[in-house]
Amino acid sequence: MKLFKFNGGVKPETNKDASTALPIATLPLPGRLTVPLHQSIGGTPRPLVRTGQRVLKGERIGAADGNVSAAIHAPTSGTIVALEPAVMPHPSGLSALCAIIAPDGEDAWAPVNPVDVRALSGGELRDYLRDAGVVGMGGAVFPSHLKLNPGRQGKVQTLVINGAECEPYITCDDMLMRERPDSIVRGTMLMAQVLGAERILVGIEDNKPEAIAAMEAASRGTPIRVLAVPTRYPAGGAKQLIRVLTGIEVPHGKRSTDFGVQCFNVGTACAVHEALDFGRPLISRIVTVAGNVSTPRNFEVLFGTPMAEVVRTALPRPDTNRYVMGGPMMGFPMPAYGVPVVKATNCILVASDHLFPPPPPEMPCIRCGECAKACPADLAPFELYWFARAHNYGKAQEYHLFDCIECGCCAYVCPSHIPLVDYYRYAKSEIWARERDKDAADQARTRFEFRNERQDREKREKAEKLAAKAAETKAKLAEEATGAPPADGDDPKKALIAAALERARQQKAAVEPKNTDDLPAAIQAEIGEIDARRQAAMPAEPPA
Repeated sequence: MKLFKFNGGVKPETNKDASTALPIATLPLPGRLTVPLHQSIGGTPRPLVRTGQRVLKGERIGAADGNVSAAIHAPTSGTIVALEPAVMPHPSGLSALCAIIAPDGEDAWAPVNPVDVRALSGGELRDYLRDAGVVGMGGAVFPSHLKLNPGRQGKVQTLVINGAECEPYITCDDMLMRERPDSIVRGTMLMAQVLGAERILVGIEDNKPEAIAAMEAASRGTPIRVLAVPTRYPAGGAKQLIRVLTGIEVPHGKRSTDFGVQCFNVGTACAVHEALDFGRPLISRIVTVAGNVSTPRNFEVLFGTPMAEVVRTALPRPDTNRYVMGGPMMGFPMPAYGVPVVKATNCILVASDHLFPPPPPEMPCIRCGECAKACPADLAPFELYWFARAHNYGKAQEYHLFDCIECGCCAYVCPSHIPLVDYYRYAKSEIWARERDKDAADQARTRFEFRNERQDREKREKAEKLAAKAAETKAKLAEEATGAPPADGDDPKKALIAAALERARQQKAAVEPKNTDDLPAAIQAEIGEIDARRQAAMPAEPPA
């Protein structure tokens, strides 16, 4: 099968041999698990537990909030000791809501419910994967149930499984393919069934011969085709791997599904198999611990485990001064040693100034163009740098800033040692912040306009009701005063006055003094004279 090439890319030292010398190990249960409720792209799951509640392993503790979200589950059995914010594995050092679990040591599973994939529709399988918390394990943590939607076409012609793992030091996918190829193959077939894919390609860099051999052996008798791709960073990028395997170049503003192709990580395929065939939600992953440690190795780690406890098992050296989540090209430093392992944690790179010395001082850009030659997305990184530095975010977007995959190739080859990716990340965050502010302002304006419209409508309705009631009252009073409905030409004011006088006369006639019954005749005669004088002093009645 013919392979294609992608533009750009670099060839850094891989440094992968040390962490593949030993098999995958399982960590002992930690004393505390800090499980963030938000571990994927999209909305934050809604808490389903309360403080003091006992949970079982695999029990759902956070429900997916909206379509772009995935559920969260308890990694082990124990007690929820707190629901509170904790520092996240992010360079910002910001906090997010977490469920703090004290393990009881029993590691008791909640009842699992495997599904019959042949009896369920594609939509039902996607809902099941959403509730099982399955997300992309390559680092993007995009909810997998959304990527398994074939869309308007009804099916995807080609399913690509990404086993390239091009980032230096990271070997979690390599070891997963070596030790659990059958699970990957089974998960791949399940995803192909949901998508309706007819062609299945597995791309693995040619510097992983053991993984290639294991996957080829497990794929015999299936339509899966395992292909060795040239080792070149970032061959593990989704668009780059699709280009190498199929020759399809996904342009700006398009998705691979528009061309009948969908790409998943090998870890995602394994998680799909575990969820559908065994009913086990996603509660752990393989994590590479490498760098400034005595025993680099891959571990299966429960989500919520403090990174310091994972690194402690690999025996860090005394001069360790920071942790990096990810590899040296795309990783970012952690704000603290005790931040938890999450679904996006594929590697904990233990760093020191000796192993990773501080970068040289940043120098002015000389417009040499080396960054443009190395960019696998065919962008103009030096132009993006100038626009980001000048806060000209509109022009940066015109130059397709969001097509940047932040692979770090441009910064790797820059002779001026400019941290270009940092500028791009900053520009993206500013644009996202402005978009959020604009959306909030638009929503506030919409609410304000709706409120004003509602108040105006209520005023109109109230005025119409008052006018109708007044007209009804006028007609009724006029009818009482004249004994007949008012004519069209009658003055309503005169009718009201006449009706009021008539009511007063009737009220006066109905009033009988109750304290004059037993008075002497002379006094009653005097009272009669007074009433006569009062009646004579009253004005004459107006004509009707």
